[in-house]
Formats: sequence, C-alpha cells, structure tokens
Amino acid sequence: ILVDDLNSMILNGKMLEAFDKHYAPDVTMQENNEPPRVGKEVNRKFEQEFLSKVVEFHGAKVLGVAVGDNLSMVEWWMDMTHKDYGRVAMTQVAVQRWKDGQIVSERFYYSK
Repeated sequence: ILVDDLNSMILNGKMLEAFDKHYAPDVTMQENNEPPRVGKEVNRKFEQEFLSKVVEFHGAKVLGVAVGDNLSMVEWWMDMTHKDYGRVAMTQVAVQRWKDGQIVSERFYYSK
C-alpha cells in the first residue's frame, strides 16, 4: 500500500524523499482551516523550512491508518523541539487524496 511506504519513509527520516516520491506536481496541502498551499514546489519549500527549524526530534509513531477509494487517513503522534514553538508533543490526522499513485491533496487536522 502506497500510504505504508510513505509512512515508513517518514519514520525513517526520509521526509523530503517521501514528498518527492509520493506527491503530485499540482498537490494542494492545507493546515486545519488555513488557505491551501498549491503546487509541489511551494509545498516542498514549506516542508524544507519547517524541517530546518526542528532543533531536536524526540519521536514519532503512526497511531492508525484508514484506507479507502483513493483516500487515506493517518493519525500521527510527534514529539519535537522547534525553533519557533519550543517543545511540542502532538497528535494530528493527515487526510490524503490520491490519483494515479500520488497524493493530489493533503489536509492536516490538529489542535494548537
């Protein structure tokens, strides 16, 4: 299953490689109710900037995965120290819509 490969790559510290492999050129990504970011280049830069501010990564695990017709949902637990936010331990759900083997839309739901 493609989402399992994606999750495995992320858990093994290959977040940008996973992004390059599994996300479509016209992907949209959205944090909660924020406006979506459109396009692979814009979203890759966002991910790179976020990762560059992670001071220390304390752990992550997949709590659950649901898979449907061109749809996956992954519940994540993460614990990290971020330059701007300090230490953050959180859970989030990523809802991913797939087309032709790549993610075309991803929305993250979490509380701040």
